[in-house]
Parts: sequence; structure tokens; C-alpha cells
Amino acid sequence: MPLAVYILGLSVFALGTSEFMLSGLLPPIADDMDVSIPQAGLLTSAFAIGMVVGAPLLAVATLRLPRKTTLISLISVFGLGQVAGALAPTYEILFASRVISALACAGFWAVGATVAIAMVPVTSRARAMAVMIGGLSIANVLGVPAGAFLGDHLGWRSAFWAVGLASAIALVGVVTLIPRIPVPAEKPRLRKELSIYRDRQVWLSIAITALAAGGVFAVFTYFAPLLTEVTGMDKGSVPMVLGLFGLGALIGTTVGGRVADAHLFGVLLTGITASTVFLVALALFAATPAVTIALAFLLGLSAFFTAPALNARMFNVAGAAPTLAGATTTAAFNLGNSGGPWLGGRVIDGGFSAAATAWAGAGMTIVALALVAVSLRLHGTSRLVASSSSLPSATRSTTPSAEHV
Repeated sequence: MPLAVYILGLSVFALGTSEFMLSGLLPPIADDMDVSIPQAGLLTSAFAIGMVVGAPLLAVATLRLPRKTTLISLISVFGLGQVAGALAPTYEILFASRVISALACAGFWAVGATVAIAMVPVTSRARAMAVMIGGLSIANVLGVPAGAFLGDHLGWRSAFWAVGLASAIALVGVVTLIPRIPVPAEKPRLRKELSIYRDRQVWLSIAITALAAGGVFAVFTYFAPLLTEVTGMDKGSVPMVLGLFGLGALIGTTVGGRVADAHLFGVLLTGITASTVFLVALALFAATPAVTIALAFLLGLSAFFTAPALNARMFNVAGAAPTLAGATTTAAFNLGNSGGPWLGGRVIDGGFSAAATAWAGAGMTIVALALVAVSLRLHGTSRLVASSSSLPSATRSTTPSAEHV
């Protein structure tokens, strides 16, 4: 695996910490800004919405720009967004800083994924994406719990300052260690890239990714109030439980990245099924501390076990447009990361406890499973047609391929 891929993974650590650290900071932010917990939760949705809009928008805007220059610009804007958040005097300004940071984060993810995929063979795509997602996993192991710890001891603004510092370190790494990517002989054409959206498998991949991610983050966003109000743990325990989620995410990413290239649909089916089971269990047993702690780890494991496969699937079905494939995957994940917290907030606003967000999340993952089954059926049918059309009539197969299952 090229060194540049690992540098991108380290940069994603700063991005991921900012995106998810609010799960441990919602109560102090809500108190300081004089808003409700669901309103504070919308700051996570604001970031995700910025990612949804920013990924394809910036991918198109930077289509013909040098990749390294684009990455440097985006990580710089992201860092400035963290500083703005740390200094924000009002909820509205904090909300705007999250959107700006998200736009830069989205662009970095989209361009970074394209660079990572371009540097490895097709058979290593899931592993390359696993390295980048590994940065996100480490953010959940170290960054998110550290943010919660800082928020508890030095105030929530200190977490934003810490991410700003991490962004500066990432900038140094990109400037010094990412090679200058040669400009392709054939300039990317927007019309050709946009043609991927005619493929129903692309839309299925978008929906599966959004629902699988949203199901987990419908409850993860509200882990702090769930642990303190439902499970009955003290707020000092929140960073430890978030760290366990991140540890599960790191293990899941590593294993999923190793397996997904050979068994893509198998990873999707088993990982999303496991997430569904764990969400239902959390909804039923959230009042039991030992069970909740174990399920936090298992949810991180199952959610991130599927992430490399979800990324690789999009690049497989949208291979003709690698730039927009990366952007579309980023947008799809963040459709879930915005829709899940929004749905969880509506559940809490409806008078239910934070544990009930797990039921909403399970509903989303069940729909995702159904769509994986549809995608697998279409995949098998398309391979049957392709293999039959390339063989003499006497030797045409009548059995769909089971590749990647």
C-alpha cells in the first residue's frame, strides 16, 4: 500500500474527529448555547448535510485541478472552520461553521478517495479504502473520547481547538508527503462522469450506504444522553464507552477491508444484519450498563465492518467516473449521518427516551438489508447476461455468477 494512502488516512483522523465528536459534547453545548439536546444534535446533521452538498459540488469544481493542491486548500479551510467553531458566540454561527467545515471535509474525502483508489490495483480497492476509513476509526477510538474528555474538563470549545491543531498537523503531512499526482492524459469530462447516475445500481448503492450509516448514527449521536439518562452512568464514563465504539470500528474496518474484496456482498449482508440485531438489543436492554457497554463496541464493529465494502461497491459500479464515485460515496454516507440524527431527534422530541432512537435505527438498517438483496439479484442477472452474450449459444451458462458473495 503506497505511503500516500496512509497519509490520507491520518488526515481523515482530524476530519472524523470533528464530524463525530459532538456525540460526547451535546449536553455542554446545549447548556452553553441555551438550546435543547435535539437542537444541539442538529449540529451533527448540519455537518453531514454540508458533506452531502459539498462532496459532489467540490468534486465537480475541482475536476481539472491538481489533486495535491486541492487537498492542501481543503484541509486549510477545514482547519479555519474549527477555529471559527471554537470562537462562535452563538448557536447560529456555530451551525454555520459546521457547514463550512463540512464542505471542506467533503471535498477532501472525495478527492482523497479518488487519489487512494488511483494508486492501487482494482483488487486492492477495499483495502485502500479501509486505510482511509481506518483514520475515521482511530478518530472514534481516540479523537471522539478525547473530545468528550476535553469538553468535560476544559469546556466544549477546547475540543474544537484540538481539532484545529490536528488539522494543522495533517496539512504539514499532505504538503510534505503526498506526491504530486500527474495530470491524466485525457482530461476528466463532466458529462461522462455524470453518466453514472443512469445506472440503477449506483442509486441502490447510495440508498444502502445512507440507510446503513443512518441506522447506526441515529443512536450514536445521542450516546451521551442515553448513557447518562437511560443507562444511569456518570458523564465521566461517556469517553470510555465512545472509545469502545471506536475500538470496535477500528477492528471492523481492518477485518472488513481484508474480506470485502473477495466477498463484497457477503460482508454487506452479514455486517448490516449484525447492526440490526445490535440496535434491537440496545433498544431493549439500554438500562443495563454491562449490556450497553458491550453493544457500543459491537455496533462500532458491525458498522465499520461494512464500510470498506460500501465504498468499494460504489467504485465498482461507477468505475467510469472515479471522481464522482468518491464524491457520491461520501454524500451517501452523510445522507445517513444527517438523516439518522434527525430521525433520532424526532424520536426524542416525541417524548421517548434516547434508547428509542435504536428502534428508529433498526428500521433503517432493515430497509438497507432489503436493498442489498435487490442489488445482489440485479448483480447476478447482469453477470448472467454478460457471460451469455460473450459465449457461443451451446456453451452459455444458465446459472448466475456468485462472485463477491
